[in-house]
Amino acid sequence: MESEKQESLSEQVDHIIKESRMVLPGIQALFGFQLIAVFNQRFTEALPPAGRLLHLAALVLVAITVGLIMAPAAFHRQAEPERISRYFSNYASRLMTIAMAPFMLAIALEVALVAYVVKPVLWLSLCLGTVIAGLYLLLWFVFPWMKRAQHHAARAQRLSGQE
Repeated sequence: MESEKQESLSEQVDHIIKESRMVLPGIQALFGFQLIAVFNQRFTEALPPAGRLLHLAALVLVAITVGLIMAPAAFHRQAEPERISRYFSNYASRLMTIAMAPFMLAIALEVALVAYVVKPVLWLSLCLGTVIAGLYLLLWFVFPWMKRAQHHAARAQRLSGQE
């Protein structure tokens, strides 16, 4: 059986802050490359109009991700600057989890677009983008959900055994 330790509220918020600091540079780097790509002459030559629109969609998805990741800091500075609350911990954790969805889609779109530029074969670029999205879906959502469900089932079993 796994050993578990209940984290204090302060520790939870500290972990959320560290996790946000870990993912934000990657998000910012992708956003920067997306912005630069549009001003490259090869961008309009290599991608058909639909590809350029998909790039715009990926750019918007990354902008949404940035907003979601940074929202807890803005909230804390304005609404609860002198304290840490359970509400803030849940809010920040929820937004970070939600942010992974548009980020996942943006990365998958960009991989598909780069694949198309490298080898203009639609089915290949769609497959690569889909594989990336599927991998991230498993790693970022499915496996954590399975672990959480397993944890809840074990907890319910322990509680029912105590009665």
